[in-house]
Amino acid sequence: MASHYVIMYTATAGANGPLLGTDEEDIVLLQFLVWDAVCRKTVTEQQYIVRPPTEDINENVLGEQCREDFRLTEDQVKNGQPLENVIDSFDAILSKIAESNTSRVAMVTDGQLHLRQVLHPKALSRNFTLPDYYNSFYDLRKEFKSFYHSEDMASVPDMLSFLAMEEDSAEELATRTVRDMGRILSRMIADGHRFVLPESIMIRLEPGICSRTEEVDSGCVVRARGLPWQSSDQDIAKFFRGLNIAKGGVALCLSPQGRRNGEALIRFISPEHRDMALKRHKHHIGNRYIEVYKATGEDFINVAGELFSSLGNNNEAQTFLSRGGQVIIRMRGLPYDCTPKQVVEFFESGENGCQILDNEDGVLFVRKPDGRATGDAFVLFGSEEDSTKALAKHREIIGSRYIELFRSTTAEVQQAAMMRQSRVEDGDGGRRGGRGDGVLNRSMDPRTYEQQQPLIAQLPQVPLLPQQIITSGTRKDCIRLRGLPFEAQVEHILEFLGELAKSIVYQGVHMVYNAQGQPSGEAFIQMDSEHSAYLASQQRHHRYMVFGKKQRYIEVFQCSGEDMNMVLTGGLPAQRPIVSPGGTVLAPPFGAFPLGPAPPVLNAVGAVTPRLPAYPGMAYPTMFYWPYPSPPVSPSSPYYGSPPHMATPATPPHHTITGTRVAFA
Repeated sequence: MASHYVIMYTATAGANGPLLGTDEEDIVLLQFLVWDAVCRKTVTEQQYIVRPPTEDINENVLGEQCREDFRLTEDQVKNGQPLENVIDSFDAILSKIAESNTSRVAMVTDGQLHLRQVLHPKALSRNFTLPDYYNSFYDLRKEFKSFYHSEDMASVPDMLSFLAMEEDSAEELATRTVRDMGRILSRMIADGHRFVLPESIMIRLEPGICSRTEEVDSGCVVRARGLPWQSSDQDIAKFFRGLNIAKGGVALCLSPQGRRNGEALIRFISPEHRDMALKRHKHHIGNRYIEVYKATGEDFINVAGELFSSLGNNNEAQTFLSRGGQVIIRMRGLPYDCTPKQVVEFFESGENGCQILDNEDGVLFVRKPDGRATGDAFVLFGSEEDSTKALAKHREIIGSRYIELFRSTTAEVQQAAMMRQSRVEDGDGGRRGGRGDGVLNRSMDPRTYEQQQPLIAQLPQVPLLPQQIITSGTRKDCIRLRGLPFEAQVEHILEFLGELAKSIVYQGVHMVYNAQGQPSGEAFIQMDSEHSAYLASQQRHHRYMVFGKKQRYIEVFQCSGEDMNMVLTGGLPAQRPIVSPGGTVLAPPFGAFPLGPAPPVLNAVGAVTPRLPAYPGMAYPTMFYWPYPSPPVSPSSPYYGSPPHMATPATPPHHTITGTRVAFA
């Protein structure tokens, strides 16, 4: 039994009460009351006014409800303490009261929201760790219902009414609430209740695997959309920090090439946690808002179970994943004759030495269907601290080869096994050699463009948008980006532009690829007006795009459709319209044709050979366009396009029209 109970109450600048934490507003007030279980009395009350992060402070920090309920003013909040300082200050007081034995301290809250939806997510966003006693708590409403066999209690006044007790006389809501909770706690203990089974808050996702025969409650599953493509299962668990995800409960949705598509299915331990997860709809990871929807157990099994099934004939991978490591690291560029012992020695050596979980048994080599090495391996680590040391060895040497290291996921291990098994079944002997030509590398390299089969065999015809809308006109309503990281995708450009991305017209982002089908580091973007293009060029020119550990400054120039056309065609005048897939013809102001009447919209996707004059000695640039928004790829969404692929050169040059992009060859 606890020696001290800490009753905690939080208030945010925005919504409170049953909507607490739904709007991502910052904490502005923390109220604590410490109740001594031995002496059965209150030993201290502490109230802290919390200052939001500097970038969030403006003249209207507080909502109207917050001002009225908690008697706070803007000046009080702006002069408050940072959240991490508040936590440290109260921890020092509590440690003194508990004589440094905080292991016997128990947190008590009115409902689930204060810790799960507010304090834990905010601590993570501020990048500091809460003391351990915040990782478990008693929900006073649940304890009250269990002991008195009452109906659900929706608030502290409901519990007081049931016990025929009067509310505290304090005018300020937080002070009144913690005092009333202290009286209720005291009454319950006096009546014989014992607080013995606290609720826990999981800090890390536990790895696990799911079989197709497992039953998954549909009331416990959500689908998250809009995730950064590089998000791991642990990153997704952090987005839902405070809520308990089932073991192995994050299933990343992958494309047929094994690349993440920005979606995931998440399985929680109970419908209660699923319902709280749904309230995080349109919360953010960085600058991206994440959509959260209900999903079914069948959806989860279809993704997670399919990957598990792929391990059925791969006992080595199945055993590897069942070891329960906290972190998986992917190694790339290993010598083909590398042994598990060499991998263990690689991580144990030097100043950043770290221990692989289960030593050599914690290493899984990725092999081709015929058993030959690919130069890739997965490695398990038992703690986040070890994984940090491990990643510090990025580009260190084994033999004469430098080794690349990346954080990985259970889903990627499963996908590698699945793709190897599928190639065995297809009779592919894996004879394509060369460094990095294994199943894993081809499936996970973002610059790999293999032909992707649509999820639905018969696709409807897609009308085509005249290319003049993209590359014609003298209005400077376009911008040109130069210096993009080769790995950058459309979503990274949207993040880079920030609020200015709202001014991009439909299908207005065009990624440019070179003659080898690789990113050129350039993109053209159509804005909704010349003014928007001007603002983008002024505000984002020479700003940095952060991509993983890379940081590149990007050049942004205002240009016209005509300028864009000159660059894309190498300065050659187009003799007839070039067409690009899209939607129906846009209405003005975005669908105007400044150079003449609109060309006809094609009704079918096919090859078009324009009559262009031959220009001896001048090569036509080969470029691909990736229009925005790109089509979604998920188990429940049809995919209406194909990834970029090379058209066979011909004389005279021709234009090949694919389902979603134009290739110039």
